[in-house]
Amino acid sequence: MAPGRGIMAMTPPQLPAVVEPARLTAALRKAGALDAGAVREVKVLHERDTVVSHIVRLGLRYVGESAGAPQSLILKTPHADFAKTLANGGRHEVAFYTRLAPRMPRGLVPRCFDGFFDEETLNWYLLLEDLTDSHEIATQWPLPPSRAQTFAIVTTLARWHAAWWDHPDLGDTVGTWASPEDSAQHMETFAGHYDRFADLLGDRLSEERRLLYRRLIDQSARLSERYHARRNLSITHGDAHTWNFMLPRAGVTDTVRLFDFDLWGVNVPTNDLAYMMALHWFPERRQALERPLLNLYHETLLANGITGYTRGALDRDYRLSVLWHITKPVWQWSINIPPGIWWHHLERIMMAVEDLGCEELL
Repeated sequence: MAPGRGIMAMTPPQLPAVVEPARLTAALRKAGALDAGAVREVKVLHERDTVVSHIVRLGLRYVGESAGAPQSLILKTPHADFAKTLANGGRHEVAFYTRLAPRMPRGLVPRCFDGFFDEETLNWYLLLEDLTDSHEIATQWPLPPSRAQTFAIVTTLARWHAAWWDHPDLGDTVGTWASPEDSAQHMETFAGHYDRFADLLGDRLSEERRLLYRRLIDQSARLSERYHARRNLSITHGDAHTWNFMLPRAGVTDTVRLFDFDLWGVNVPTNDLAYMMALHWFPERRQALERPLLNLYHETLLANGITGYTRGALDRDYRLSVLWHITKPVWQWSINIPPGIWWHHLERIMMAVEDLGCEELL
C-alpha cells in the first residue's frame, strides 16, 4: 500500500461499544494496565481516516487509583467505506497484536490493550498505546529519513526479525507456509497481471525489462526454493517503508516502534530491507546507505543471538529480494495504486537490480 495510506475525508464510523467507560475499564484491567481505579470519562481528542482504517485518539479520565494507567489511547477500526473489502487486513492485524505481540520483547511495537475481530460482521477494533506525545514519523512522505534515523529504524527491524528468526511455531501457530503449488499459483496470477501491465505501458517498458520479467516468471519455481527450504526465515512486515516506524521525539529516551501489521507473514527477512531501500530510495541515497545498513542489520542479528547466518548469506538474500521486488509495481498497479507510486517504484527497483547485478541470479 502507499506510505501513510493517504488521509481521506469521509464519514467516520460509529465508535464501537468498547470505548464505553465500563468496557474500557475491563479491557485495561485485563491487560494489566489498571488496578483499583476505573475509567470515568472518555473523550475523542482527534480522529482521521486512512485508506484502510479509521484512527481515533481517545483521552481518558479516571476515578480512584490510576497511577501508571494510560491517559490516552489509539482506537483503530476499519474504514467505513472499505470494511468488507479490506476485512482480511483487519483480521490479520488483530491476530498480530493479540497473539504475536505479547510474545515479543517490549519496545518493538506499540502495546496493545485490547483487540477483536468479528467473523460474522467483519468489524474489528484495536486499542493501542498512544505514542503521539513521545514519538513521531521521521519525515513527510516521500522524503527519506536522515542517516541516523535510518540506522535506528533498521536496528529495530533487525531486532523484530530476530525475535521470530526460525521460531519453531512459524507456519504452525504463527502464520502459514505457502506450498510450492501455492507459489506456482501465485506466479500464474502475477503473470496474468504482468501481461496486461506490459500491454498498458507499451514502449514505456523496454525490451530489456520485458525480458527480465519473462525470465523471472520462468525461473520462479527455482528462485522460490530459498523460501521453501524453511531456513533463516522470520516474520516479515510486508510494508516496511520508513514511514511505518515511529521514532522518539527529541529529548525522549525510548525505542523506535514498528506499526501497521495488516500484511505480515512468514518469509525471507531481507524482503523487508529490499522493500525499504531498493523500492523506495533513489540510487544516490541507496548506494550511500545500503552496505552500512546491511552491516548494521547483520551485527544486530548477531547481538540478538542469531547464529549460522553469515554476512555473505545476507548479501545473497538481499539481492534475491531486490530481484523479486520487480513484481511489486505490477501488483500495486493491479489493485489500483496510483501511477505516482508504482511508476517511481518501477524505476527505482530496476536501477537497484542493475546496480546489484541481480540478473545473474536468473
